[in-house]
Amino acid sequence: MTNSFTITARDTSCRARTGVLETAHGLVETPVFMPVASQGTVKALTHSILNELGAQIILVNSYHLYLRPGDELIQRMGGLHCFISWPKPILSDSGGFQVYSLSPLVKISDEGVRFSSHLDGKKIFLTPEEAVRIQYRLGTDIMMCLDYFPSYPYTEEDVKKSVELTSRWARRCREEFNHLQPQTQLWGITQGGVFWEHRKKSIEELVELNFHGYALGGLGIGEPKSQLFEILEKSDKLLPPDKPRYLMGMGYIEDILEAVERGVDFFDCVLPTRNARNGTLFTSQGKISIKNQKYAEDPRPVDENCNCYTCRNYSRAYLRHLYERGEISSAILNTIHNLYYYLDIFRKIRQAIQSNSFQAFKKSILEKNLNE
Repeated sequence: MTNSFTITARDTSCRARTGVLETAHGLVETPVFMPVASQGTVKALTHSILNELGAQIILVNSYHLYLRPGDELIQRMGGLHCFISWPKPILSDSGGFQVYSLSPLVKISDEGVRFSSHLDGKKIFLTPEEAVRIQYRLGTDIMMCLDYFPSYPYTEEDVKKSVELTSRWARRCREEFNHLQPQTQLWGITQGGVFWEHRKKSIEELVELNFHGYALGGLGIGEPKSQLFEILEKSDKLLPPDKPRYLMGMGYIEDILEAVERGVDFFDCVLPTRNARNGTLFTSQGKISIKNQKYAEDPRPVDENCNCYTCRNYSRAYLRHLYERGEISSAILNTIHNLYYYLDIFRKIRQAIQSNSFQAFKKSILEKNLNE
């Protein structure tokens, strides 16, 4: 099989681009948003709904699947696509974010990461090689290298250490991938925080290893937005133009638009699904909190400009009622709407780039993207 990425259009006013990534389980048109399916499912949705919404690719968490039900069990069940009945592409993260989020319980060394399971306290030792083997057993289309980044605020020394460690681990991940020779892709994750010299070093070292794609990690964790966008702008000039770029964990639409403008292709975030379950809904006129009393007798759909199943069939009053009663259907209907909103924005982003009108589209979205 091929693992090619083809640029199909560029907006002449900026670095925004559309592309097509080939994987073993189909094509992915970029820029693309990947709904988060940490445990092998997007919370509150079936895969058939996800497919109807137009999701092209989902993201799973190899750390969680390794703990439960186990990567070896999933392999015995025919691999993750078969196990969860999802025929389209899957990207798996390596567990690097868990190193970050579980940092008080983690011991990091050149060899790998020692930590305790958040489920039962069982001791776990994760090496870069094992991170690749776990994802290999899962059978995902895009595997991520094990990486490490410090929490914000960080010192330059913290960032320097994370870059050195991430580069060494990336080399070991690449060697293990070459040894296994799976018919999939391995992407490297660059680090460096907002210190450009360290980010530059990280990019240069990972580009030498010739990964199928490159992620920008350790961003969007509290640093000033102006510094984040500057890093994206400078990174665009160093990253291979014929490889996909992935900004990890970035979920606010206004930030996504800024990143697309600077040449980013892949995005993921729990923001639309988590907010849906908490009663916050995104609309073409800004976000609303469906739990508010003012919607108790509101006959309108969540968004009169939206064509999702929820907006075609239900009123704000009914959605508020479901949320107030704690009904499971509240999470389902809210999630359908929020994911439709996100995936539709990305459809329009691709159309705008192809028609060379991205800047006008971005301006129109930012003008409306205000809190109600």
